[in-house]
Amino acid sequence: MKTQIKTNLSRRNFLKTSVLASGGMLIGFNFLQACKPEAKMPVDIASLNFNDFNAFIKISDEGYVTIYSPNPEIGQGVKTSMPMIIAEELDVEWNKVNVAQGALDTKNFTRQVAGGSQSIRQGWDALRQTGATAKQMLINAAAVKWNVDASTCTASKGTITNANGDTLSYGDVVKEAAVLEVPENVTLKETTEYTIIGKDAVNVDIDKIITGKPLFGLDYKAENMLIASVLRPPSFGQKLESFDDSKAKEVSGVVNVLKFGDKVAVLANSTWAAMKGKKAITAKWSNNKPESTENHNKILTDILDGKKFNTRREDGNVNKAFSEADKVIERTYHSPFLPHNCLEPMNFYANVTADKVHLVGPIQTPQWTVNRVAQLLERKVEEIHCEMTRMGGGFGRRLYGDFALEAAEISSLASTPIKVVFSREDDMTAGTYRPAIKYRIKAALKEGKVTGYHLKEAAINGNMYGLIPNFFPAGCIPNYKVDTGNYKSNITTGAWRAPYTNFLAFAEQSFFNELASELGKDHTDLVLELLQNVKGTTDKRIEYSGQRMEDTIKLVKEKANWGKKEEGVYQGFAAYYSHNTHVAEVAEVVLKDGYPAVQKVTAAVDCGIVVNPTGAINQVQGGVIDGIGHAMYGDFSFKDGKPEFQNFDKYRLIRMQETPQVDVHFVQNDKSPTGLGEPGLPPAGGAVANAIHNALGQRLYSQPFVNQLKKSNVVG
Repeated sequence: MKTQIKTNLSRRNFLKTSVLASGGMLIGFNFLQACKPEAKMPVDIASLNFNDFNAFIKISDEGYVTIYSPNPEIGQGVKTSMPMIIAEELDVEWNKVNVAQGALDTKNFTRQVAGGSQSIRQGWDALRQTGATAKQMLINAAAVKWNVDASTCTASKGTITNANGDTLSYGDVVKEAAVLEVPENVTLKETTEYTIIGKDAVNVDIDKIITGKPLFGLDYKAENMLIASVLRPPSFGQKLESFDDSKAKEVSGVVNVLKFGDKVAVLANSTWAAMKGKKAITAKWSNNKPESTENHNKILTDILDGKKFNTRREDGNVNKAFSEADKVIERTYHSPFLPHNCLEPMNFYANVTADKVHLVGPIQTPQWTVNRVAQLLERKVEEIHCEMTRMGGGFGRRLYGDFALEAAEISSLASTPIKVVFSREDDMTAGTYRPAIKYRIKAALKEGKVTGYHLKEAAINGNMYGLIPNFFPAGCIPNYKVDTGNYKSNITTGAWRAPYTNFLAFAEQSFFNELASELGKDHTDLVLELLQNVKGTTDKRIEYSGQRMEDTIKLVKEKANWGKKEEGVYQGFAAYYSHNTHVAEVAEVVLKDGYPAVQKVTAAVDCGIVVNPTGAINQVQGGVIDGIGHAMYGDFSFKDGKPEFQNFDKYRLIRMQETPQVDVHFVQNDKSPTGLGEPGLPPAGGAVANAIHNALGQRLYSQPFVNQLKKSNVVG
């Protein structure tokens, strides 16, 4: 099955006013219905009175359904796709579903986290079970009304029918059903029965997004709320010694200035006043041992040259493979720190009172954040209520919740509701970056085969985690070893979209492209050849599927017309497994005035069942463009412990005119869904690097590519 990029206008009115959640007059206009004398006004679903059914579902007397989406929404589409799964098994029409964001609820919801591309994968069975159980309870209630056996009744599109043809809507029996015993065993649908899953669904927030209605954390307002702007140490590792806030207090709108830890918060009745007041503060900071990018580069190289490593996986004997090789190839790859640069800067609301703590904002880890707030304020977790807003990007930055803890502490000290708001400069300089990393990869070649492989990683503050050492090419090469070493830095680092693999995939796939050239083989053929070694393996450490990766590679070769492009179009290939998903990509580069321009990327993805094709395509496209943009342009450096880039005047992002066409194809199967928010990113850099090599004959070993190409005006 292939799913192409498409625009679907048939699901949208040509002109439509937004539905008013608060009721009142609703005016709708539709050119296609304007001439019909009996055209019905649309139902304002959100304004109906809904009856509680369970933590996920409410049903109105009219048969409309509200479904709560439990997980944080950061643009990955779970607020649409998770309710789709429930609605499918509940057997209601999607156009009769109202979706609402659930608050943190540890009693009724599990894993309310947006991270690791795991929301759908982890929620798949539970969400289906939730919908199917509710449907069965509604059927049971109808059967009691009719005094018939429930097994003689069926449900479809929100209506229950018995053997005599009598019908009741869900709304007719919702109150009775809600108090019935919950059935232990229910029947789930076969994939062939799906009417919602696998069909395009418009993002449930799209109207609010495009019309600018309150939706994001920055939009949130509360009575008596003040804005807090925080002055933080300018250099990592510094401590606050003293400060003078007299000028800040003279700024119109500033209400209070207070110290907490090594930070100073300026509270004001507007964002502008708070930020202006912060700039007016003069502070004295302790000296620290300054860190610089130049020093980091040397430190990481020294780690690779040294002997202090943690061995994460070792098969066979790599030293013997190298000593017996016909040829040994070794390459080193480097990536810089990178900020997350979410479109919506960090922000969070807190109102700490004697009775409770009310938190609202964009957070990927609400439960962990609530637990830390409780510890910070010495409060019971039960006293803290946390609501999640939609996020204007996360990419891992909003996992950490430091901004929420700041909000809670400031509100507690000031005894007033506040919202912490970062400026763009705050966002780029406050830390939690993608760590700088160097990889050194060494391979042994003997009699036309890769017989040995040794990967060394040197990173700032941490190393590849969990199962990554068991990704490709683990198991494919008889002598295989992964070693890691790290340097502890004051600069805070953390997860950044597809942690570690976002750069490792580029290094690995660029290296395999070079190996293929050395062996006189096509890159895709070399990878497919290696994959044969893991088919049918009994090594439970192998995370990826040789067969699924092979199918994905074959699909992208077919769709990209691999090796058969017209003159002047240079292709590059990369394939990678991450977040339980297999992805293969082919990038196409052309030369414009001698400079490489990425004009198209074809992606093949095996993520199991695709819940919402439109959303899935958006995720893959976004990942590809994000991967290309940061591989080509993303750079970040430090001098004397301070970030040298503080805003987009110096920090380079991919431009609109540089984004390529991205065609997305999905491998068709009936396997449970896997991750999708991140897996499209890792292969992108490698595919582009390999295409640029084919175009220019130049190998790229460091990111961003423009630095090595020595041209800042690489076009797209």
